[in-house]
Amino acid sequence: MTNETLAVETAKGSSSAFVAKPDADTNRAVLVIQEYWGVNDHIKDVAGRFANEGFIAVVPDLYRGTIAKDKSEASELMRQLPIEDGLETIRKAMAAASDSYGITHFGIAGFCMGGTYALRAACELEGISAAAPFYGDLPPEDVLKTLTAPTIFVSATQDGWINPAKVALLEEITAKYELPITMAKYDADHAFFNNTRPEVYNETAARDAWALVIGLFNDKL
Repeated sequence: MTNETLAVETAKGSSSAFVAKPDADTNRAVLVIQEYWGVNDHIKDVAGRFANEGFIAVVPDLYRGTIAKDKSEASELMRQLPIEDGLETIRKAMAAASDSYGITHFGIAGFCMGGTYALRAACELEGISAAAPFYGDLPPEDVLKTLTAPTIFVSATQDGWINPAKVALLEEITAKYELPITMAKYDADHAFFNNTRPEVYNETAARDAWALVIGLFNDKL
């Protein structure tokens, strides 16, 4: 596995994308969208895991190099990020990866805030063939109903943010529009996939969710 950095230019300024590449040549790629902390070592590690599974992992930096020091700063950074800016950074990272690696379509996975962007991007951006948002918020119904990419929505029953009521709403909208969404629910807390946070990490749930996501991307990419 090798790591690279792509330059990403957006209307609001320069950013970059961290890339983890498998040793074998491939044009299968997954966008990995950060938690509200930023593109930290944990997210880079997740990108490396995708590379070890045979995918080029592309991590757009939605915060343009800033990494939060604590929850308060992370919340403020997330609050100050316009959804359109985050989506443009993802779109421009896709274009840069397409130019550099010959990629024509992507999977997308995101965690917490990144889950919000992963689901929204799957609805709005061309070139996304499969999505795996982890406990992210829902786009408006008029956006969500346009989803065509096969999607696994990962949620946690103890989550106070993406709570059971929001998950039930997603199920209702999925049924209403016959959306290609599969629900994966775990008896765990928000951010259960993050193994650097022992207060919420759930190894059993994380391993099972990872297997589902890799299965989806192997099938669709």
